[in-house]
Amino acid sequence: MTSTEFATRHARGNPDAPATVVEFGDFECPYCAAAAPVLKALVDTSEGQIRLAFRHFPLFDVHPHALTAALAAEAAGAQGAFWPMHDILFIHQSRLGEPDLARYALKLGLDPTTVVGEPAQVFAPAVEADYLEGAELGVHGTPTLFINGDAYSGRVELNALRVAVARTLRGNGGIAPG
Repeated sequence: MTSTEFATRHARGNPDAPATVVEFGDFECPYCAAAAPVLKALVDTSEGQIRLAFRHFPLFDVHPHALTAALAAEAAGAQGAFWPMHDILFIHQSRLGEPDLARYALKLGLDPTTVVGEPAQVFAPAVEADYLEGAELGVHGTPTLFINGDAYSGRVELNALRVAVARTLRGNGGIAPG
């Protein structure tokens, strides 16, 4: 599977980067919260060689607010603020109730009434599509990463990810990140 086969509606970094890291994540997952700054640093220090795409995989059985948070992130994305909301949700992942989500939207200058309740439900098909594709790809937990479509099974640490991306790019004739 190539990186272009992944929907990348929420991507950070150079859109033409030779490497795409796709994360299937859950906003209530502590491992995803720990991975977020590592993945951001991976993109920010790649000199345009890596982009990150986020896909929703809310583990709603164990994380009661994960789905609501995913819907809020999608609603924020519709207002041009997916990544700022993404970052706030991970920073405050112990507070993901609807009043909290509305407060975060307000803090970002968004309409808070669009990120919770019935208005946010219009984004359910997008979250569901991510979840179903993740399940089809064998995602069982979060964070699950793919590098140019290949499953990554190493630790979510900056140097390990750099090595994996460089290996992938060398194998594809690309340019390894510095």
